[in-house]
Amino acid sequence: MILASDMTLSLWLSLPTAAAYTLTALIGPRAATKMGHRLLSVPWTLHGLGLVVALFAPQEGGLRFGFAPALSVTAWLMLTFYVLEQHWFPQLRTRWALSLVGAVVVVLSAVFPGSALQTQTSPLLPLHLALGVASYGLFAAAVFHAWLMGRAEQSMRLGAEAQVGLPLLTLERLTFRFVAAGFVLLTATLAAGWLFGDSLYGAQASWRWDHKTVFSLLSWLTFAILLIGRQRFGWRGRKAARVLYVGAGLLLLGYAGSRFVLEVVLGRTV
Repeated sequence: MILASDMTLSLWLSLPTAAAYTLTALIGPRAATKMGHRLLSVPWTLHGLGLVVALFAPQEGGLRFGFAPALSVTAWLMLTFYVLEQHWFPQLRTRWALSLVGAVVVVLSAVFPGSALQTQTSPLLPLHLALGVASYGLFAAAVFHAWLMGRAEQSMRLGAEAQVGLPLLTLERLTFRFVAAGFVLLTATLAAGWLFGDSLYGAQASWRWDHKTVFSLLSWLTFAILLIGRQRFGWRGRKAARVLYVGAGLLLLGYAGSRFVLEVVLGRTV
């Protein structure tokens, strides 16, 4: 979660949410389909409320952001898409491992709340970060659907019943829709950093050719190749999934990975 510097508030918001996620992961597999959908909605709602409180409630020290909050928001967005899809496609089976992912990232963001945002530099900085994290969430949803697509394809090859709940072509369409939407937001994020870096971060921290920039641009290039390959050469199945995984891995290294090294390995806050 995006949390302030007060660790008591951080734990107060995170522990009940993590407990709800864990309880859902334990109870969900034995519940009926409709009840399972409702169970997952409970920790997802708590997670979202925690993010809203952290973003809009006045906190001493201001807002903080880092690799763990980015992962937390990414996981919540991915679950948001999944919860919505369960309403549109009731036959979609719940993946309870997602609840464990939610529990881990919520606790992780409480332990590593990140560094204070320099909102005095530009009030648009939170919006810029929101665009970037939104692209993270869309690509995470694309990766998850690509994984489901691989499971469905493997079941078809083995002649077994698919344990996904959606047709393979539907999963494929959803995957590339998430990729396309994430690519648009990632493009907007990189363009804003390039054009308005001085205003967003200040002259001392504007656009730089550091690890974050290089990995982000490499991920953008990978996703562009994927979309072109899909449009012109009909890439699909395992080939498309591999390219998607590479792009998502590069994007993860671009911000979350770089911030992890700074905050955890090197112990730096800037």
